[in-house]
Amino acid sequence: MSVELGSELDGEVAIVTGASSGIGEATAEALAARGASVVLAARRETELEALADRIEAQEGDALVVPTDVTEEEDIDALVEATLDEYGAIDILVNNAGVMLLEPVERADRENFRQMVEVNLLGLMNLTHAALPTMQEQGSGHIVNVSSTAGRRANANSSGYNATKFGVNAFTEALRQEVTTDGVRTTIIEPGAVDTELQEHIPDEKIKQRVEEGLLESMQPLESEDIARAITYAVSQPQHVNVNEMLIRPTDQQR
Repeated sequence: MSVELGSELDGEVAIVTGASSGIGEATAEALAARGASVVLAARRETELEALADRIEAQEGDALVVPTDVTEEEDIDALVEATLDEYGAIDILVNNAGVMLLEPVERADRENFRQMVEVNLLGLMNLTHAALPTMQEQGSGHIVNVSSTAGRRANANSSGYNATKFGVNAFTEALRQEVTTDGVRTTIIEPGAVDTELQEHIPDEKIKQRVEEGLLESMQPLESEDIARAITYAVSQPQHVNVNEMLIRPTDQQR
């Protein structure tokens, strides 16, 4: 059966967290370009509104729902707003994340807490909130953005590693629970991507090493590269589940 270019996701409803920049922004645009109605979730409302304007200028459909994934009330309001507007949740892209790299001995406990609440607990809570709708529909696709840090631990990355290992474990356990419900899961594990994620690293020496050792020593991935991978996964036929995608720059060694 042939599919018209840009129509693969016609009628689908997708929630994308962390949509105000980087991978989330690019993913929302990519899904909308293929016909999905996209619900844009992040804390920065101005950036979300600008993104919605761009999507709608291309005849796409977007709904802005300012959301802090560390707040359970915001998570419930996001799901409620989506169902009120569209009556369905077909795709959930849990992309919101922070990367606050520090050695354990000098780490700020607040940074540990923030990474756990954003990277892991927020993802778990939003999945919990959206899953009943998908189960009732008999279909749905949950995409969790992890990292190569979810596969390999590194010094100065203990808290970040812990959250991304947790994302991988949570997603695989969820997959086993919902295989008979028609709900699919995908783990996306990017390597070095040129986004604002590294700009928030609190340790200046580590930040410099990341910028010089990774981003300037290779051609890093762009947000659009990961968006294409996510779009590929969610565009597969219902009987096909792309469980995991590890994506590195060609010249990244580890």
